[in-house]
This record gives sequence, C-alpha cells and structure tokens, in this order.
Amino acid sequence: MTTAPFGTPQVVRPEASRLAWLDALRGVGALAVVGEHLTTWAMPWLRPTFFNLGVYGVLVFFLVSGYIIPSSLERHGDVRAFWIGRAFRLYPLYLAVIAVVLALSWWIPVRAEVPRDASSAAAHATMLLDVVGVAGVMNTMWTLSYEMVFYLMVTALFVTGVRDRRGLVAVAFGVTAVVAGLALSAAPLTGGWLSWVSFAVFAAGLAGVVSGRLRTVAACALGVMALALLLLSSRVPWFGAAILAVMFTGTAIRRWESGQGSLWPVALAASLVTVAPVWALSAGWWWVQPDVWGTTVVLAGLTFAAGLAWRARRVPAVLTWLGLMSYSLYLVHLPVLLVVMEVAGEMRWSPLPLQIGVSVLFLALVLPGSRLTYRFLERPMQRLGRRLTAS
Repeated sequence: MTTAPFGTPQVVRPEASRLAWLDALRGVGALAVVGEHLTTWAMPWLRPTFFNLGVYGVLVFFLVSGYIIPSSLERHGDVRAFWIGRAFRLYPLYLAVIAVVLALSWWIPVRAEVPRDASSAAAHATMLLDVVGVAGVMNTMWTLSYEMVFYLMVTALFVTGVRDRRGLVAVAFGVTAVVAGLALSAAPLTGGWLSWVSFAVFAAGLAGVVSGRLRTVAACALGVMALALLLLSSRVPWFGAAILAVMFTGTAIRRWESGQGSLWPVALAASLVTVAPVWALSAGWWWVQPDVWGTTVVLAGLTFAAGLAWRARRVPAVLTWLGLMSYSLYLVHLPVLLVVMEVAGEMRWSPLPLQIGVSVLFLALVLPGSRLTYRFLERPMQRLGRRLTAS
C-alpha cells in the first residue's frame, strides 16, 4: 500500500494489500463514530436521526473483527502469539489515553458515571468494563469490552477444536438476544466484586494461555467467564448478546466466502439482531426504537457487503489510511473533542460559520494527532509484540 500522508490520496492495489478493503471499512467506522460525537456537539442540524451514526460505525467495526479474528487465529494456529499481539495492539494506546484523561481531570473532570474506587481500576485493567457494569473513563471504551469477550470466546472455541462451519454460533447469540430482551430488564448480577473476580480469572487464565500450562482449561475458564459476564452482568444483556451475534455473523460470512458454510445463518442472525429490541424490557433509548435500530443494522450490513464486493478492486488510499489509524482515531478523538469543547463552549446554537470553523479545527487537530499516535505509539508497540512472539 502506498499513501501520501496528509497529502493527495493514492490508490491501493489489491496485490499490495489483499485486506485493504477491511482497513477501508475500519476507516468508515472510525469516521462515523467521530461524526456522531462532533455533530452532536457542534452541528446538530447535520446529525442524522433516522439511524444512529455512531452505532452504525461500531457495528461495522464488530463485523470486521468477527470476519478477520477467528480466521487469523486459525491460520496462524498460535494462541500465545495471538494474545501477545492483542495485548501490544490494544493496551499501549488505551493506557496512554487513560493517563491523559486522568492528567487533565483537574481541568476537565472525569465523568460522574465512572466509579471512584479500586474496582474501577480492576475493570479497566481487563477492558471488561461494560460487561461488569463499570463506565470507562472515556465512554468510547465500552466497545472494547465486547471485543475482549469475543477474543476470549474465540480462543476457547479454538483450543477445544470447535469450528463453527455453519454459523450456528451467530444464530444462537441472536436467539439469546431476543430471549434476554424478553426476560431481563436489567443485569441480574451487579457490584464491584464482579470487577475483582473477573480480574483474577482474566489474569490467571491468560497466564495459562500464554505460558501453555493447562492452556485448554485456562481458555475454557476464560470463555465461560466471558459468556457469564455477557449474559448476567453486562449493562444491557440483550444488547451484549446482539453484539456477539453481529461479530459471529462476520465469522459466518468469512466461512461462506471460503466455501465452508452458507448464507442462511447470516440472514437469520441479522434478522434476530434487528428484532431483538422490539419487545425488549430494556430498550428506551431513541436509537433502539425499531425503525432507527433496524435502519442502523441494515446500513451497517450493507456497508460491509459493499466492502466485501469491492475486495478485488482498487481501494482509495484515504480510506485505508484512516483504517490503519482507526484505533487511534477512535480512542483519541474524544479527549481532543472534550478539550475543544471546554475551550469553545456550547456550539449547538452558535452561528453556522462558527460551527463549521470549530469543527474544521477539531478535525485539523484530531487527524494528525491520531496519525502521530499510530506512528509513534501503536506501530512501535506492535513491532515489539511481534518480536516477543518470535522469540
């Protein structure tokens, strides 16, 4: 892939990167999340209301993860390398953003929903925030909880030799989302003890997985814990199950593409996810109303389908450029936006030229800033992780 950083986009040829289309989808997802937060604050007239732009972007991210993570693990066949790679991929920037937010807390207080106790630190350490009922220091961090649950479950399936060729896992989570919505109005389990128990199991389990000692037992324990937290203590159980259904739908699409499965589980799982909030006891937000939620799910699915259909063609480098730094853009944009908001003040009723000017200023800060964190923090840590796995 060739790019001209901060300059004229070039074209990425399929032979240069056969997975460039996935980077492009990540770029679309990251831009959608940034757009949701920016328009909510500065340009509400531009914010769509017939679907949720931020959730749309997150669903695209989840489909990409579901598509690539299991097949990557199966292709390399090394859970130790997988987890070292994940740790060096996710944690350095995550911890750096937490440090910056805490360092700025004298000026911009950490949001009130974040617990001020040690259990919050334990939840942040595992990234299992949303599934143990703890708010993250940045509200974008909730998605990392479901990424982590997915990794833990995929690892358990891999070490036990379970390969879901038919896409039944996606369907099972879709059914679970519907049932949980009908049966549960809130998480059955709550309390700070969940953070501590999950921290202990997480640390001990990953130590076993990485070291190879009792690897199968450790991986299964982690998978069972992840599933239990998802269904019993996540903030909204039906929503958590729906997210896992979306991720395993990405896996089912990958199976179909490689000739190992069919598309009917994809259609069935997508239908179940779409109807999950219709009769759910806990579904009072505007973006999970049937029309809005359904439109959001459909648009995310169509976006992924368009990327899949485009995978053998040239991909605009501007999208792959955004996709490569999408994790930085996702985590960095909100702290930057909070600073800009603190300086600029309320923008929703400001004159249009001022709204546009401040929005352009924000993007002029966050895009180069994300590129810098990707280049000088993400990439070096990823290289270090690869060196460790090779040793």
